[in-house]
This record gives sequence, C-alpha cells and structure tokens, in this order.
Amino acid sequence: MSLSEDFLTADDLHPIDIVETLAEHRAWEFDRVTDDQIAMAVEGQWRTYSLTLAWSAREETLRLLCTFDMDPPAGRLAALHDLINRVNDDCWCGAFTWWAEQRLMVWRYGLMLTGGQSAAPEQIDRMIATAVTASERFYPAFQLATWGGRDPAEAVQVAIAEAYGRA
Repeated sequence: MSLSEDFLTADDLHPIDIVETLAEHRAWEFDRVTDDQIAMAVEGQWRTYSLTLAWSAREETLRLLCTFDMDPPAGRLAALHDLINRVNDDCWCGAFTWWAEQRLMVWRYGLMLTGGQSAAPEQIDRMIATAVTASERFYPAFQLATWGGRDPAEAVQVAIAEAYGRA
C-alpha cells in the first residue's frame, strides 16, 4: 500500500498532519509543537538527527530543518565553511549551513506549495529521507575537516556517492 492510500479520504490535509502520520508510521519520536510545526528525532548510523518541519501559510512553504550538534575548534571554522561550500555543490535538494550561535550543522529545505497545492505523503517522506541521507553522507567529512584537521578537498572525498546495483 502506498503512503497516499492512507490519506485518500481527506480533502484538504494540513502538511503537518501528514508529517505526524509519517512519524507514527515510522515509529519516530515526535512532538507536535504547534498546529503548524512538528519536531522529530530520527536515528541514523552516525547519530540521531533532530528534524523540524513547519508550515508557513503566508509563504505557502513547508520548511524542513535537520540538525545535529557540532562543536568545531575555532581554528577550523574556515575549513568548515570551505567544506560546506564543496558539499552544497553536490546537493540539489537542500543545503547545509552552520549556525554558530547554536553550534548546529543544519540541512535546510523548503517545499513551495503555492496556489493552494497540497503535499503528497511521498513528497514529504522523500524530503525527510533526503535530509537524513545527506546528513549521514557528509557527517564523516565534517568531522574529518574540523576535528581530524584534514583539508576540505580531502575530507569531502570520504562522502561516497550512493551505490547502485549489487556486488
């Protein structure tokens, strides 16, 4: 059964209602912060990622933030910024940014639903999966460039592209 089949009877579903149903389906810890916002914890290989999805009716955009703690040494911030630029060149659906004050690495994405469009559960599921996959893929590179003292060009090489086929 596809994700959409769970939602066929509703005419106008709120995007955060869809996210909540997905979180329940995936058995993720979540908190419905407000009618327009939900926070979740998604376990990855490297760490647990904090995801927040928020609906902005004014901008007709579903925003996704996927964050994880980082505390890079002050002397490695230039390398981190260089690496973020390199990493973002490989990302077409979202981007990383560093929030220095909060000490967080952030993956950001916005799904625009202008003109009264609604999001399909598959779209939201893909948004979440893309955020976690990108965080998992590049987490080792962020660690190598900041704590391992590696050159950003070298560190990004550990971010192996998705494999296709079978060995």
